[in-house]
Parts: sequence; structure tokens; C-alpha cells
Amino acid sequence: MEQPNSIICKFCGNAYTLPENQSEGNLPRTLVCGHIFCTSCLESMNCDNVVQCPECEVDSVLPQDGVFGLQEDSRIIGIVYTTRINKMKRLDKSNNRKKQAQSSDISDNTVDAMQPVNLEKSTKAVDEALATAAEHLAMLEYLDQTLNAGLAEQVKTEQARLEMEISQAADRAMRATQKWRNMQLSKLSGLDVHFTSTHAELCKVKARMDVLGNAVQKAKNVQSMPLLKHCTDLDKILETLQAPIDKESFNMKCITMGCGVSVMFRSKGGNQSVDLFLKMDTGKPNSLSVVPRLQQLSSEVAQQPPGQAHVQSLAGSDGHGRAKSPLRSRNQRMSPSRSPASRCRSLTPTRGSSCYNSKASSQVDATPDVIVKEFIETQNQHVSAGAPPTGPELAKDKRRSRRRGSSHLSGQTKNVAQKVVVTHVVNPTHFYVRYVAKKQESDILSKEINTFCTLDASCFSTADNVQNGSIVLAKGKEGLWCRTRVLSVFQSGRDSSVEICPVDQLGHIRIFFIDYGYTNSLTIERDVSSVNNHLRKINRELVRFAPQAVRCSLKGLVPYDLSKGWSNQAQRAFCKVVGSAVVEMSSFGQDRDSLLVDLSKDPVGPSNDVPISIRDYLVFTEVARFYYPVKPSRRPLKYYSAVVPKINVEHNVVVTHINSPDDFYIQLSDNMESSLLKARLQECYNDKNAEESLLLYCPVIGQACVARFDENMWYRAEVIGNPGYRKVDVFCIDMGFMTTVLVSDLRKIKDEFFYLPALAIQCCLSDVLPLAGETWSDACVKRFNSLTHGKLFTIAITVKSSKKTPLPVKLLESSPTDSPTNIAEVLIQEQLVCSKTGFKTNMVADDAIWDSPLELNGLGPLELNAHAEVEFQPRLNLPGSLKDAKVRVSHINSPSSFYVQFVNNDSQLKRLNELLKKERELAKLQDVVWKSNMFCAARVNQIWERGLICSDVSSDDIAEVMRCDHGNKVKLHVSNLQPLPASLEGSFALECSLTDIKPAGGQPTWTATACDFMHRNLSGASGLITIQELTDERPVAVTLMCTNKTGEFVNVSDYLAYEGLALRERKSVELSVPPEKPNETEAHPCDTNKQAETPTQAAPPLPAYISKLYHPRPAPRTIRAVEKVQTDLYKTPELPQLGHNHMTISAVREDGLIYARTDTAECHLENLRKKIHQRMKTLPNQKLYTWKTVKGCAVIGPDMLWYRGQLLEVLGGHVKVQYVDYGLMENIPVVHVYPRLLCEDIPQLCVACQLHATNPIGGIWHQDAIELLTEMLLDRRVDVNVLMLPTDPRQPLTVEIFLDGLSLSTILCNHKHALFDQNTPPAPPLPPVPILDIWDIDTEGLLGPREVMLGPFTEPDLPKEGEHLNVRVKHLQTPNEVFLFWEDMAHETVDGETLQECITRINADVLGLLPLTSFPLGGPCLAEYSDGIYYRAKMLEIISAEPVQILIQHVDFGSNDTLPSNMLRQMPAELLRFPFQALKVHLAGFKAPSIQTEDQVLPYCPEWSIKATQAMIDLLHGDLIAEFKYDDASAEPSVLLYNQEGHAVFLPLLASGLAQLD
Repeated sequence: MEQPNSIICKFCGNAYTLPENQSEGNLPRTLVCGHIFCTSCLESMNCDNVVQCPECEVDSVLPQDGVFGLQEDSRIIGIVYTTRINKMKRLDKSNNRKKQAQSSDISDNTVDAMQPVNLEKSTKAVDEALATAAEHLAMLEYLDQTLNAGLAEQVKTEQARLEMEISQAADRAMRATQKWRNMQLSKLSGLDVHFTSTHAELCKVKARMDVLGNAVQKAKNVQSMPLLKHCTDLDKILETLQAPIDKESFNMKCITMGCGVSVMFRSKGGNQSVDLFLKMDTGKPNSLSVVPRLQQLSSEVAQQPPGQAHVQSLAGSDGHGRAKSPLRSRNQRMSPSRSPASRCRSLTPTRGSSCYNSKASSQVDATPDVIVKEFIETQNQHVSAGAPPTGPELAKDKRRSRRRGSSHLSGQTKNVAQKVVVTHVVNPTHFYVRYVAKKQESDILSKEINTFCTLDASCFSTADNVQNGSIVLAKGKEGLWCRTRVLSVFQSGRDSSVEICPVDQLGHIRIFFIDYGYTNSLTIERDVSSVNNHLRKINRELVRFAPQAVRCSLKGLVPYDLSKGWSNQAQRAFCKVVGSAVVEMSSFGQDRDSLLVDLSKDPVGPSNDVPISIRDYLVFTEVARFYYPVKPSRRPLKYYSAVVPKINVEHNVVVTHINSPDDFYIQLSDNMESSLLKARLQECYNDKNAEESLLLYCPVIGQACVARFDENMWYRAEVIGNPGYRKVDVFCIDMGFMTTVLVSDLRKIKDEFFYLPALAIQCCLSDVLPLAGETWSDACVKRFNSLTHGKLFTIAITVKSSKKTPLPVKLLESSPTDSPTNIAEVLIQEQLVCSKTGFKTNMVADDAIWDSPLELNGLGPLELNAHAEVEFQPRLNLPGSLKDAKVRVSHINSPSSFYVQFVNNDSQLKRLNELLKKERELAKLQDVVWKSNMFCAARVNQIWERGLICSDVSSDDIAEVMRCDHGNKVKLHVSNLQPLPASLEGSFALECSLTDIKPAGGQPTWTATACDFMHRNLSGASGLITIQELTDERPVAVTLMCTNKTGEFVNVSDYLAYEGLALRERKSVELSVPPEKPNETEAHPCDTNKQAETPTQAAPPLPAYISKLYHPRPAPRTIRAVEKVQTDLYKTPELPQLGHNHMTISAVREDGLIYARTDTAECHLENLRKKIHQRMKTLPNQKLYTWKTVKGCAVIGPDMLWYRGQLLEVLGGHVKVQYVDYGLMENIPVVHVYPRLLCEDIPQLCVACQLHATNPIGGIWHQDAIELLTEMLLDRRVDVNVLMLPTDPRQPLTVEIFLDGLSLSTILCNHKHALFDQNTPPAPPLPPVPILDIWDIDTEGLLGPREVMLGPFTEPDLPKEGEHLNVRVKHLQTPNEVFLFWEDMAHETVDGETLQECITRINADVLGLLPLTSFPLGGPCLAEYSDGIYYRAKMLEIISAEPVQILIQHVDFGSNDTLPSNMLRQMPAELLRFPFQALKVHLAGFKAPSIQTEDQVLPYCPEWSIKATQAMIDLLHGDLIAEFKYDDASAEPSVLLYNQEGHAVFLPLLASGLAQLD
């Protein structure tokens, strides 16, 4: 009988049903694996016409009809049909019985007549109950199976988790106990201080010895000189000599007493927790015969329950104090035996396997006690620690907790160290790493990529394109497919790169491997098949993986020679110390796209347990050095001195700090650098992300820095004192005050802030003296402080002073209604100071006219009546006054096109938004054909605004719309556009243009720098505009005034001109009198009154038209006069002679020109440096110059030294210069250039050279060629054959350059960077170098014995085909590739000696073996194994040159190893007579599965999984039977391996799905 659950689907629990009427039913269908499921379940599991079995996870490909094409299970269908028929029969029987009961005699009322009816009802009830019970029983069986499977999975998962956590907890307990042990053992060195009684007895004995020794010395003196017996107390000396020694007077029992220090150990164990308590206690000294407490406790441990005794054993470890790892691999890689005698029992002669061992470090309190507690509570929710954070987010999260729980660590490390592998190195500040923690993810990604590349979907077709920035797949260094990003694409026949290129026209491509960090260039033929050999398309799923390579930089390192940059030696040293080993990386922060890190390498050898810091190693090897703001052994760099104002010129200043009337500091108020510097300092140094990189730990006197003062404000400062206690005295160079701050409040100063001169100018009041002699009274200082501190004044300088003395000035405070007030006069009137010249107390009217202060009326906030109803006007209404109108900058295109909103239109704009919102709520959606210049209602950021269509709608329904009330343009979908009522059409934004300026650099358009500068500083800013002339043309010419960080109004046009981003328009002055405007006088009545009140004798009368056009205003604040200057070029260089010359290459330009210096010029260069250094010891004051007339100039280099240069081009605030003595060209700010010739009598020292008859590929030199030239030539002394001299000495020479006798042109042509010009005759060859001397040296006997080149090894005799042999496996390479050994190999003799005996004899005299000097591939040698014995081997490959690492194969075992050259020896020829003792064979009958389901695979053979390899190792132990087959004479022999029972060894692999039949 079938079970009840056979008619129910095991996956969903629903019953199978047959087709009926229009219903298709729910039939059972069979998968390829044999499991049966219902049709509904299979349709839900269908994915791309493939169904994966939920029980065995085998994929079944569906036929063309899909799920309905699968075979139906007839057995279950028969059961369902039978059950249905039986049910129908039972129903028919019950109906027939009912009819019989109705046809019987209804008048018969006896009990016998009622019995058939009752029997029929009971039968029906039983049938129905049985059917229901069958369904219930099937459901219960399904639930039982589900719960049992879930329970097993739960137990398995939780058991694995708890095993791991128990092991981790035990490891932490062992590490904590071991650290306590080491700490206490270190304290035992001073244990003798605890034996006080023994020390006391020693002092007594020593004192008695001193007394007796003195008496002996005196007695000897008396014995030698008898006359001394009358001068000394001879009796006392004799008494001392004869006094007996009483042993009882000395307490000898002290040496039997202990120190009183004991170790306490307590343990309290239970089923769920263990408490360990270790303590070193100092108590009363005890006798050494007493058993210590620790021994008693250790004896008690043995009597405790097994669980507690095991936990207490965690306090100890192995003999060396190292806790053994509880996790060990069950099956390790087969290795050879330690001795030759036992190597037959081992399988593989490989070296000890290495694995990644992560070291956990912990810090404990400095107390001698340690308490280790670990709890495992199953009732509480356990939060397991996740994977360590990786990437730049680790550097930002600096406060991540290292441990959670009740116990603390006394000092938590700030950075989390992680294990990484360095994949590519450009230089120590530019390299790439991969996290070891992500190795599994990387393996999965590599497997997915290479699996995808086997499909046809990954191949390119002629319809595909390659685009810059796209992700493609390319073959890496190991031949595996990797992800890359396209950097540049070159189309065939074109020299310049293109943005996109068809695949069939691709000629050259440059790619970046995002998972490894290196760049590669590929040259591809114009063929799709050639493209697919190098590149493949990528699947979208593969792009989602984050790049595996992380760019890093060693923090705080700079090149050893800053002028030369990073050398190749630095890169080689970095690669040498790192190699391919796993290193530990500590992150300190992030600089742009690089992590600032330090790498630590595990120590080598047992004598050193300190990790090797890569940064310290590079500094120690003198290829790098640490960056210090103050250079060692040099005086600290000083700030530039403050710029002293010119004499006889009024200046507006602010008093910043006051010490006394003859010692106070001022700032020029018209210096815009002050406000920008202050704002930039706060922005830069309040950034928490950059805080750690700018910390200053050891400041020195005179060092420039940035200090934090009160209210968290940062100022530039200079260290002037060191009072101690981690405090320093600093002087604020921009304000003038001195104070004491903590070292933690100091930061390194950036170059952008260091170059600016000091802003605080030290001054003193002129013509005043203290009343009381030489000191100023407190009342005078307080009064002067109240009058001047923080206020705006006008100063007048009449005399010059040295930089070391304060500048004497007059402080004049302007008044709107009276003459300026002299502060010195006020102090004299109040009798706080006395006059130096005795001038009058009342100030006489001066001849100068003092300008009234700038009045900015109505700058307060606009006050609107919120309750007043505003009449809406859809169009812009300009204010009544076109001067100083308050606006808000809404959008900026350039200084000639920007949009502003008037503040008085804010209410109108708010009203407009309400109307648009109301309109859109009532209106219905409409389909409109949008055309250019149509008004619309646009929904921008979920807000309806007015818009104007700029162009016709594109095919993808995207429209470009200008926001009428803001000015900027956005792209919106037509679904966000609706018609705008005509009553709402208009705009509230006014397009403006700055007047009186034009673009810098002579260009008709504005530079991107100027546009970005305005956008960065003025977007959304409020200000005042003055409209020059109101017309209908747009943009409107205006003057824009905006406030800076200090609240001062600045003219934007003047500031752009000051920054070098714009030039002033030159306008001719017209003397014609403009017509008077009557409303102008009415608009400014106060100006008329001021002119009327001015005395006529104060100044000559002004012309009427000038008084009407120019109102009185202060001295110019932001406009600085432009000084016209002109310089000539430096002298032309002295050309070398024709023919052979020695020259040093100084630069290689991007166009292929090479700059070189002769040997004579090299000598002049050093003298030139000294002369420049003597002449230019300080920096000149910066001014505005007309750079267009400047040719030769002086340039401040990146090393803050002066160089001679030539100005090539003006680029806004930057200029393009060339160093005339070096040939280098770069773009630098104008502040680093000074229009002056240095040592103009010395000609240029470098000359330009061009290669003879050498043309670059494509007509231009590519970046790869320039990099190759730079690497080969820079700073190198080469042989130059000068072929032609130019008529103009500044033009390049025609030369041919030789590197060690090889022509540079030939090198470039071999690298396919250039071609020879066939039309140009070849250059004459370089003359041979003359032989200056002939050395006759006899080298006979100096050379050692030459190494004999040996032939190949001898192959062993192969068994006959079909022969069965008893064999053993020596080494397994893959599950189907092994090395076999049989007994006849070991017994084979040569001259009566076996191979084992011969190797033993040779190893007995190891010192007689010669080192290997030649390394031919495949050559024989002797290789040292880890047991110290040399075995036969052959060389396969040279892995690295520095250090020399060679890949060898042990020919008698089959395993490979990588060894240095010092572990290889020359092999005696007699060993070649022995054949191999390990034969490589191919195991027949099985192969790797076509579909790999395991994640971990063999790296050298991805077809096989590690699980299959380990399973095969278990199957190959012991003696096996091999049957040999030879399919091809040149191929490896095929072998069928059987175990002792006669079964094929690979059958368990087939059963577990780890292999398939071949």
C-alpha cells in the first residue's frame, strides 16, 4: 500500500490533481536528478529555462515546452486516479443503498427494517473519516520531515558558531595569561631587594672585614718599620687581630628565608563560565622549606573535575610560553620526510606550508594582577564580530571601538591594523594593496570572471564600441581575465585619442587594472578576433564588485632628494622589503584618493620579535626621509616681513593689538588678503578629517605654525618660547599679540598660508612721550586702548624707519561733521602724554581735505509687514534708485553673465509660488508639444516654478528649461512641464554683467578659473548693485559690491582684477561737461551741504562737472597700481662643437625635445647657484606688473630657491615659465615670479636637442615614449654626436645620443615609439673611445674551476601497457595528476650503489659541494630541503633577480619549491646516471566537473576544487595498484589506480559530485 504522503508534493505540501474540464491540473513531474515535484512548484522555480532541484541542487534544463514538457510520473498519477475512482465508487454505493432503503416497505416499523439504514450511515461516516485521517497523516508527515531537517540545520549552524567562539575565548585567555606571565618574570630581576635581613647581615660582615683589614694593614706597617710602634696603639691593634669571631652573632638563618612574594591562583568553573584569578602578592617572608602556595594549588587542580582542570590549564602554555593554536588543518599538503630513510612513507617533498596567522595584540593594566573572564550565555542574544572594516572608510572612522564588553583595555589603539598584500608599486607614496580578509571575495570574483569569459556572450562583435572610462575584461599578468578601466582609446590611423571607437577600428588602448593597480597598453590589429584575444565585454553583475586594489601612500615620507623626486632605487627597495608577503597595514587618514598608511612586516628569525616598519626601513636605507616643516640642521623658515606702507600717503587701518602707545599693531583695512586668509584658516584647520595629518608634536623656537586661540579661532603664529609642561609661547603675526598655548593647539602650516607676508605692522605714536620718564602709565595705556582698539583709522607716515623698530605714525579718526581727530592730540589734552614737538592743544585746520567715511545706508534687514496684502506683479519692477540696490546672486555663468534677484521682490516671489501651487492643484494634466521660447510651469525638486523652453524637446522627451526667476538651466522630462497662464508669464531674475573689466590673458572669453571663482564665492551671496545705464539690452552693466567674511563691502570687479582673473578696461577721460540732472542734486542733499561747508582755503576749487560726477570718498581700498616693467631674454647658450661631446640630460619636454648641458655648463651651474643665493636672500615685495612685456624673470622653485626663468604665457592668475638652465616648463602662480634678471651676464646653460632622422609614431610623441626617454636619460651623462648647429642658438641642435654605445634612436624604434626617416642620410658612427692604457695583467690561476654543464636526467623504464604494479603516490598536483613510485625504482643500482646511498655519501661532505654559478632552465642541481639534506632537482624558472629566487622541482618527489641561490649546489655527474624516482602520470577514468559548485579552488588549476583535492589525498594513502596505458608516445602515461579491494580510487569523488566520468 502506498504511503499517504505519496500523493502530496514534498515542496509545497499541496495534493496532486488530475486535469478536469478546462483545468490543467497539478500533475507530478520528474527532474533529471529523479526527484518529483508538482507543476506549480516547478513553474515557480523556473529561471531562464533552468530549474535547480531544491534537494540535490542539480540544474535541469527544460525542453521547448517548458515545465509541461517534463516527463509525468505515471506511478503517482495512477495512485491519484485510483484514489479518485475508489472515492467515486464509495459514493455510488451509498447512493444505491439509499435508493433501496426508500423502495422498501415504509409501513414496516420493526427494528429489523431500520438496521440497513443505520449500517449505511456508519459505513459512510467511517469512509469519510478515513479519507480525512489520510490527509491529516500526510500533512503531519510533511511537517515532521520539515522540522527534522530544520532541527539538523540549526544544530549544525549553532555548533559551528559555538566551536569557533569557544576557541576564540580560549585563545584570548591564553594570551592574557601569557602577557601576565611575561610581565611578572620581568620583575624578578630586582628580586634581591626583598631579602632585607640577608642584606643586613652582609653589611655586618663587611664592616667586621673592614675593621680587621685596617688592623692587618697597620700591623704590617709596624712589622716593616718598628719605629711606628711608639706612634700607634699596638695593644689595640693586637686585640683586634686576636679577637675571636662569634658565629652566633650573625644570623645565618636569613639565607633560609624566602622573599615573601608569592603567586596566587584561583579558579572557579561551571558549566557556562570560568573565572581565572592570578596575582603576585607580597607578604610575610616564609621559610624556603615551606611548599609555596602555587604548588599546593597546582596539586589541587589535578583533583578538580575534568572541565575545571582543562580551563585552568589555559593559564599555562608550551615550554616557550606560546599558546598552541586550537585550529589545525586535518589534511595538510603532502611533504617529504625529514630524513631520506623515511621519505617513502611521506608523499610530498615540499617545504613547510605557510598560512596567514593573524596576531591579536592586547593591552592590559600595568598592575601585577590579571583577571580573565569569558562567558558563554545561550539565553542572551549573541552579536558576533563582523569582518574588519576596509578601504578609505577605515581611515575616517578613527574612534571605532576595538573591544565590546565589561572589561576595558587601558590604552586603546587608535588605528585598526589589517593584513594586506601589495599588488603594484609606483613609488612609496603611490602603491596599491589588497586586503587578505577579502581573499575569498577576490577568488569568487576571479572565478566568475573567467567563467563568464568562456561564454560567447563575453565576446565583442562588430556592432560594439569601446569608450573611455568603461569597464572591460583583459588578460592580466598570470593569463587570467581581470577587470580593467579604459583610460584612453586610439583609433587606427589616428594619432590622438578618441572618446569612443568601434571595435573593428581599434588600434591601441590603454587600460588600468582596478583589482591590481597597474596600467597596461595594448596594440590591437583591426580585427574583431584579435580584440577578443585581448579584451572581453563584462557582465553587469561583475561590475557591482568594488575594486579590490586600494591606493595607498606611506604617511609622512618624501623623497630623499626633493629636487629629483622618487628614484628607481626607492621603488626597488620598497618592492624588495615587501615582496609578495602578507604585511600589516595601519591607516592614519585619507589624502584625496589615497589612504595614508604605514606597513609593518612580520619579523624574520626568532631573535627579533619587533615588526619591521616599511617607512623606517626606507628612511634607514636613505631612499626616503620623513617630512618635517623645519628642516633638520637648518634654521627654521621665517614668515615674510609685513609690507610697510608708503610714506606721504594716507592709509586706512584697523588697530589689532595694543601694548602701549609706542608699541601697538595695525592692519591695512584695504588688504583683502586679511579677510580671505582668516576665513580660509578656519575652514582648513577646523576640518576634523585633516586634523591628524597637521598635528605638530615637537615645535622649535622660531618655527612657523598655526595656533588655536580663544573661541576656537585659528591664526598664523611663530613659536617664540618654550616654558615647558607641553606649552609654548607664540606670537600672532597677523594680529600682533603674544600668548601661551598648549602644544596640542598647534598645527603645521600649509604652504598656501606660509607664502603670505605678516599682516600685523608694529607702530608707535609719533611726536609723543611718556609723562613719567620712560614708562607709560596704566591710565594712559587703558585710555589709548579704549580709543583705538578694533577701530578704523587713517594713518599718515612721514618718516622711514628700520624693520626692527616700530613705525612712527599719526592716527587720525575721521568724523562725518568735523575735521579728523588726531589720537595723539586727544591724549595730550587729557594730560596722559607729553608732546615731543610741543604743538598746540587745538588742532589747526590742515590743508588736506579728509574724505568722509563710506556710508552704506539701509544695510539692515528688510522689514516686511507680514499681514499686509501685496499686489502681485508677474514681471520685474526695478527699484526707484538704481544705486546701491540690495540684491541676491542667484546664478553665475561668468563675470559677463550672472543673474540677481532684488530683495524687495521677495514677497512677489513668495506670492508667485503660492499661485503656481494653487494653479497646478486645480488644473488637469495636458499633452503639449513644447517648442523653443515657450513659457511653462516646471516642477523642479518637487516645487512648481516658471520656466522658459530653451530648445525643442529631444527624442527622449527631455527638455532644456531656464528657470525664469533664478537664471540657471535644467533638463526635465516633459512630464514635469505644464502650460503657464499668460497672467503669470514673466521673470524676477535680472541678467547682469560686471563693468570696467575684461578677461585676462588677452582672450575674448572668460577662463574657467574666473567663472569657478565667482561661482564658489558669490553663489547665493547678498550685495549691492549700481546699474550704470538702464536699457532693454541684456545683460545689464552693473557694479557689484559684496561683503567678505569680516563684513566689509568689496567691489567684485576690483577684486577679480586684483586676483589676476580680469583686466581693467582702459577708458579715455572726456573733459566735456555732461548735462546736469536735476534729480541728482535732490537725491544727495547731504553732499551739497558738505561741499558748502568746506572752507575755500582748504583746497582749490573743483570744476563744476567734477564735483557733480565724483563725490568725496575714501582712499582706494582694493585697487592697486599696476607697475609697467619690461625685461629682455637671457643670453643665448654657448653651443657645443660638432662631433662627439659628453653632456648631461636635464629635462625631456612633452614634444620630444631633449635639454642637455655640457661638462663646462655643469661647472658653471654650481657657481651660478652660489651667486643667486648671495644676491637673493629675501623675497621682494609683490606688486602688480604688466607681464606681457616680461621675458626673462626670476622664479621661486618648489624648494624655495631662486632660479632663472623665461616667461612664456600668461594664464589668468598663473604664468607658464621655463627654467632656462634646466629646460623644465611648468605653470605656477604669479606670486612665485619676479620680473628681474639674475646674473644676466651668464648665458643660458642648457641647450635644446632633437634626434637625427627620428620621427615619432603618428607624428607626435606619445606619453609612453616620453616616460621611456625620461627614465633612460634624466640626470644621466651620455655620449652626444652633434651633427648640425642651428643658425639661432635658441633653436634645437640635431644630435644623435648614445647610451653605453647603443643609439637612442634605435632603442625608440625597437620599442615602436619612433621610425627612421628613410629620406635622411645616416649619421656618421660615433668614433671609438681611445684606449688610454694597455694593461698587461696575468689572470692565470685567478679564475676558479669552471662549472661543468651537465646533461638532462635519465627517464625511468616504463612498465608495459596493461601491466599492473604496486605503487605509491609521492606527490599530488591535481586530483588526476600525480607522481608515482614503485619498488623497482628504489632497488636500481649503479656501480653497486643505490640512489639513496649515493645521496647519503654526498651529503656527508656538504662543504665540498660547489655553489651554483650558472642557472640554465631545466638544468640539474642539488637543492637543500628543510631537513638540511640536498636532493636532486632541476631549475624551472627564475622568479626574481633581487634577491635571486629560483623555482626548482625535486625530480625524485615531484614537488616544486622556490629557493635562493645560496641553497643550490652543483650536482656531481654521477647522480645523473640514476633515473627519476617519481613518474608523473595522468589518472584516467575521471575529470573535473563541468559545473564547479565549490567556492575554493586550486589557484594554479581552477577546474579542481580544494575539497576534491583533499578528498583525493585521503584516498591515495597506502599501497595502490596501477594499470598503465599509453595513448600517445609523447604524452604522459595514463594510469588506472585501484585500491587493495580492486575498486577504482576515484569512485568516492563521483559519488560526492566532486568529479565526473571521463
